[in-house]
Amino acid sequence: MKRIGLLTSGGDCQALNATMRGVVKGLSNNCNELEVYGFEEGYKGLIYGHHRLLTSDDFSGILTRGGTIIGSSRQPFKLMREPDVNGLDKVEAMKQNYYKLRLDCLVILGGNGTQKTANLLREEGLNVIHLPKTIDNDIWGTDLTFGYQSAIDIATAAIDQIHTTASSHGRVFIVEVMGHKVGWLTLSAGIASGADIILLPEIPYDLDSVCAAIEKRHKGGKKFTILAVAEGAIPKKIAEKGKKEQRKAMEKMLEKYPSVSYKLAHDITERTGYEVRVTVPGHVQRGGSPDPFDRILSTKLGVYCAQLIMNNEFGCMVATVNNKIVKVPLEESAGKLKMVDPEDQTVKLAKYMGISFGD
Repeated sequence: MKRIGLLTSGGDCQALNATMRGVVKGLSNNCNELEVYGFEEGYKGLIYGHHRLLTSDDFSGILTRGGTIIGSSRQPFKLMREPDVNGLDKVEAMKQNYYKLRLDCLVILGGNGTQKTANLLREEGLNVIHLPKTIDNDIWGTDLTFGYQSAIDIATAAIDQIHTTASSHGRVFIVEVMGHKVGWLTLSAGIASGADIILLPEIPYDLDSVCAAIEKRHKGGKKFTILAVAEGAIPKKIAEKGKKEQRKAMEKMLEKYPSVSYKLAHDITERTGYEVRVTVPGHVQRGGSPDPFDRILSTKLGVYCAQLIMNNEFGCMVATVNNKIVKVPLEESAGKLKMVDPEDQTVKLAKYMGISFGD
C-alpha cells in the first residue's frame, strides 16, 4: 500500500492536472494498492485538513484540462512560521495532517514560494517531492518548468495578433507579458513573435535607447513598432536606486499608471509624438489547455516522481537538465531564482539581429 498526498500551490498554470495524472498513473501501474489524497486549495488544505480521497475517475480525461482539479491558493512562505488569526501553528498543523493520513510522500506542485515551504517540510522530517510549476520558468536547478511553453504560445499569439493592427494604423504597440522578477517568458515570446524591442526586469531600460530604436525603424520606412514588455521591467533611473528607494519610486509610478507599460507608453508619446497603445493579455497566459510540449514534459516529470516514490527517494525536486529528467536536492534549489543573464546567448543573438533591449 502506498499513500500519497497531492497539493497545488500558488498561481495555476496549464499542466498541473497533466502532471498529477503522470504521478498517479506511474504509481497505480507499479504498486498493488494506492491511496491518493488531494489537499484542497494548496497549503491551506494541508494546514486545516481539507482533503479528499481521489479515485481513478478524478484523473480520467484531465491530460488536456487546464487549472487544477484540487484548487490552489497563495500562502506566503514568510508567514508560514507565524500563527494564524486563531493562534494555530501552521507548520505543526501541516505535519499532524500528514501523519494522520499516514502518508508515504507529499507531492507538491508549485513555484518558488511553494518550493521554499516544501523544503521547510523536508527539514521538519516529512517525505516530500517538489514538481516545478511556473509560466515564468524561473526555478533554479531546472532548465524547464511545466506551464512555461504553453504560456509562450499564448503570449506569442497575442503579439502576433497585434502586428496586423499595428501595421494597419502605423502605431507603436506595447504588449505587456507576465513576469514580475524574471523575463524568460517575455524574452521567448518576444523573439518568437518578431517583437522589435524586448524589455526585461534583468536589463533595466533607458527611455532614450527605446525611443532611438523606434525612431530608427521609422526612418527606415517601418511605421510601426512592437514592444514586448515584462510586467516587471524597470527604468534605469529607478534601478540605480537602493531597494527601498526603488520600491517607493515604483509605488509612486503605479499610483498614476496601471503598470510600467502605461508609464512607458506615456513617455514614448511625450518624447516622440508617436501614438502608442498598450495591450495586456494578463491571466490569459496562464489559462486554457496545456500544449503538446507541456503535456509530454509534465507526464515525464510526474512518472519520474512516481519512480522516486517507489524507490523511497524524497527531499528533492524533479528537474529537467540537459534534456534529461533528474532529481535535484531541495536544499540546493529552494530560495533561488533563475534569472535571465544579460550576457545569455539568446539575448546576444537577439541583439545581433537588431532587437533592442533598451540598454
